[in-house]
Amino acid sequence: MQILTLGNENLKQKALPVKKIGLEYLKIAEELINTLHAEEGIGLAGPQVGISERIFAIHIEEDEPRIFINPSIIETSQETVSFEEGCLSIPGIYCDVIRPKSIKVQAWNEKGRSFVLEATGIAARVILHEYDHLEGILFIDRLPEQKRNRVIEKFEKTRTKENKKAQRAAEKVRKETLNSDINQGSNT
Repeated sequence: MQILTLGNENLKQKALPVKKIGLEYLKIAEELINTLHAEEGIGLAGPQVGISERIFAIHIEEDEPRIFINPSIIETSQETVSFEEGCLSIPGIYCDVIRPKSIKVQAWNEKGRSFVLEATGIAARVILHEYDHLEGILFIDRLPEQKRNRVIEKFEKTRTKENKKAQRAAEKVRKETLNSDINQGSNT
């Protein structure tokens, strides 16, 4: 699955509820988890990979991967904590975000079974982060406006540098290929 990055309008759209959990969600769940592992993340939501439905995967160390379909946050603690977050859709950017310390969430898994989960610490944070994706909210939207603007500017500069570097590498390969073709042509 291709991960969409900051600037893609799909990331700002509210995801639609899953109407019926069928066999296709077993495959989607597997692909979300595989992509999550390949990208070395701990959470990945459908909207981040172009699926505009209310589904996300998490895999916290010391726990099994979990799929949440049509989740509802039914309780949050009064106590909040600040902790550094990152996002696969905003690579290279990390900021402290304040979130509830613990939550209770109700959802369905990829087999259509309902469950309620109480989570604290990093698990609560990841669930809330991924839930935000379903609402069209990025973690940087939870930052003060000035800081958010600086983060976006930093991300865009980094992306511009990476694009220029990739263009230079592609041009170098093109020139090497052209020179190789010319050299082979003169040897015949």
